[in-house]
Amino acid sequence: MMKILLIGKNGQVGWELQRALSTLGEVVAVDYFDTQLCGDLTNPEGIAETIRIVHPDVVVNAAAHTAVDKAESEQALSGLINAESVAVIAKETANISALLIHYSTDYVFDGQGSHYRDEEEQTGPLNVYGETKLAGEEAIRKLNNRHFIFRTSWVYATRGANFAKTMLKLARERETLSIINDQFGAPTGAELLADCTAHAIRFEKQDKSNYGVYHLVASGETTWFDYANYIFDVARENGESLVIDSVTGVPTSSYPTPAQRPNNSRLCNRKFQQTFDVILPDWKEGVRRVVIEVLGK
Repeated sequence: MMKILLIGKNGQVGWELQRALSTLGEVVAVDYFDTQLCGDLTNPEGIAETIRIVHPDVVVNAAAHTAVDKAESEQALSGLINAESVAVIAKETANISALLIHYSTDYVFDGQGSHYRDEEEQTGPLNVYGETKLAGEEAIRKLNNRHFIFRTSWVYATRGANFAKTMLKLARERETLSIINDQFGAPTGAELLADCTAHAIRFEKQDKSNYGVYHLVASGETTWFDYANYIFDVARENGESLVIDSVTGVPTSSYPTPAQRPNNSRLCNRKFQQTFDVILPDWKEGVRRVVIEVLGK
């Protein structure tokens, strides 16, 4: 029976992975607060020991330092979690010939242009978060050939803090909102990421090939402004009473932040669909389902 070590079990993606991976075999799931096995990426020696003890066939790393603005002032911490500990995971999984699955981000790119970026395009992070995530990718490529790196964007779920849940909360409290309308991407559900990860593991078990970087995002594109309006529309269609009356689109410059954000977060998901023989649905499908679930309808 396959044994899978899941690091970051309680995050948005990690929570869904516990469900999706359970159909593949034994799942040993850890996170920052566990005491019997170390799941703390600020403790690379502890993570290495966990891998040696569990001796898994697959390691799925769903943990990361994802506080984009904080990363600007927490460069060492971001680097430790997103790069140094990832390098340790890559080395230890290579030592036992285990498959490593790791999640990365559109922030490894410079956010220029208006096209869908493919996996081979030149990277150029705009902020510390993107830099450390790219360093993690590079460590994996160097240390363990048997890997899948899944770059994704605009992740949401029913669990944890995210844009979709924040917009629903604000729409109940405020009559007006100003939302950025010059950043483009595809909202991608944690449930979709988890199910596609399990699907990829099944494929790899059969042929042990197709390793590398993949863009794993929902299909289509939107802006934060249109994304928010879609959330409000779905809520109203399902009988939710919202206070929000006016939504204004504004440029990124209206909301200065410590970390620079990419305007173009479009990722081409063709390679993933073709390699793993799967269809990645339009972003609206997953968002609609999650909004309805959050509303309790």
